[in-house]
Amino acid sequence: MNAPSGAAAPILCVVGARPNYMKVAPIIRALAAHQPPLRTLLVHTGQHYDPAMKDRLFADLGLPEPDVNLAVGSGSHAVQTAEVMKRFEPVIDEHGARAVLVVGDVNSTLACALVAAKRHVPVVHVESGLRSDDRRMPEEINRVLTDQISDLLYTTERSAHDNLAREGIPAERAVFVGNVMIDSLLASLPKAVPPAELLAGAGLDASRIAGGYGVVTLHRPSNVDHPDTLGPIIDALRHISARLPLVFALHPRTRNNLERFGLLARLDSSGFLVLPPQGYLEMLGLMSGATMVLTDSGGIQEETTALGVPCVTIRENTERPITVEQGTNTLVGISPQAIIDAADVILAGSGKRGRVPELWDGRTAQRIAAHLSAWLETHERAAGV
Repeated sequence: MNAPSGAAAPILCVVGARPNYMKVAPIIRALAAHQPPLRTLLVHTGQHYDPAMKDRLFADLGLPEPDVNLAVGSGSHAVQTAEVMKRFEPVIDEHGARAVLVVGDVNSTLACALVAAKRHVPVVHVESGLRSDDRRMPEEINRVLTDQISDLLYTTERSAHDNLAREGIPAERAVFVGNVMIDSLLASLPKAVPPAELLAGAGLDASRIAGGYGVVTLHRPSNVDHPDTLGPIIDALRHISARLPLVFALHPRTRNNLERFGLLARLDSSGFLVLPPQGYLEMLGLMSGATMVLTDSGGIQEETTALGVPCVTIRENTERPITVEQGTNTLVGISPQAIIDAADVILAGSGKRGRVPELWDGRTAQRIAAHLSAWLETHERAAGV
């Protein structure tokens, strides 16, 4: 693909949802700092778009304003994926593309990878090879298909290479570089908002967490879209909150469903401190000071492992097994008693502290920039570009 006259084609870096920001921010900095610098164009698909939250996160992470905003908005998985594809292709036409770099597993990841692959533009997938082996999860479909059409696959853990090999992906396409999310975490930790300051600013009694606290996040449809699942999970959290105050950063989807199912009043217990969705630096402060974190988030499983904070994951499976095998994560499923039992172990002082996995050292983006620069030169030379 040719760039506009007089300019080298950029690497198009795609973000579509909040977890993507933390992965792309250090990559863009590393590509700019590489010698020679690698030109980038930041494309925001608008898959998840709250202007205030977006501005806050970009500022927290030092991300530049997007060069292109596709403003796709919400919709079914099919509608959203199709709309991203329709709006992303003209970006390639206008700006050219030396490569398209996608991260994670959201709909925008797959949509932009598909467009690039069909336009014969190299696809670079950061965070490749992670598998939950649960095809009911839309993210799992996105992961598998994106990896199949990617030319270069950067992995966060060595077990990802076994997954890719089972799916017939040649070993030379996959490169173990470490976890770029940890680059953002380590760079941002000195700026994290202290929990007491955050709670006081929200009008909550910060003295309630003086003896320790837990952090709760829930957002996965499988957990929050059905009252027969969500109700018992909330009851388990209520039980835990009688022993340990729980700071609950309440996702809009979860709040809406709690209201719809008549369950919101269960959070009126004195053991809960309920907050709206938080910025990155606020969540980082909450997690780093917590006794435990209870979540169904993939990224938080990694962040708590890096922070050495025990994590209880309320899911039947995880695409990040290294957080269980080496880190601080305990996978408990959705059984209320299993959730309570795991919390009891942590409160008894026996929670997992684990260790920080290999190459989760804050330098992953630099490794990506160095490898990608050399790879592109070799690829373009072979293609006669």
